[in-house]
Amino acid sequence: GWVFPKYDHVGVGTGTVVNRPAIKQYQKAIRDRAGDKIAGGKIIKVEAHPIPEHYRPRRVQGRMALVGDAAGYVTKCSGEGIYFAAKSGRMAAEAIVKLMEGGKRLPTQTEIERTYIADYDKLYGPTYTVLDILQKVFYSNNGAREAFVELCNSKYVQQVTFDSYLYKKVQGNNPLDDLKLLGETIGCLIKGYAIAEPDAEFSNPVESLK
Repeated sequence: GWVFPKYDHVGVGTGTVVNRPAIKQYQKAIRDRAGDKIAGGKIIKVEAHPIPEHYRPRRVQGRMALVGDAAGYVTKCSGEGIYFAAKSGRMAAEAIVKLMEGGKRLPTQTEIERTYIADYDKLYGPTYTVLDILQKVFYSNNGAREAFVELCNSKYVQQVTFDSYLYKKVQGNNPLDDLKLLGETIGCLIKGYAIAEPDAEFSNPVESLK
């Protein structure tokens, strides 16, 4: 869930990849948790959108290139999308302008794939991979989420998280600290599974498989 302060209002929202029909229940829970921060306010708009956190199978077709949400560039774990939308748009535009050679020619699909797509994947592909793994490990159940919360007490985790979010690429690269973090992760997962309450049961197999 999230609470985003804006110019003259607050955006309160929730997201789910498992139990979509329960989204209204989740929305009420995050509003209740926000409590005094939104007390006295009124709902001015209710809207919902799918969050495209998977690369589209085909991001270039002919001379059409997808960027941002259209290309599936939302990151997992954080749902970050604005930066990657702007960055991919700029990279696509710069690549296409260069390929056009001052307006003398039109770029082909293969050329756009070899420039814009290849450059984007090289720059940010590892970030998407790491966040995908983190989401699968820590967002799967209550025990894993408890482990993630405890891990966030680590100064190293806080620093790596802050730097990675700031620079939009996976940071760290300290072998000794990374090895210690692996041990802490295993320990936190064991503890988390031991103390966490079981996940609430729901029957929604069709949505769960999407």
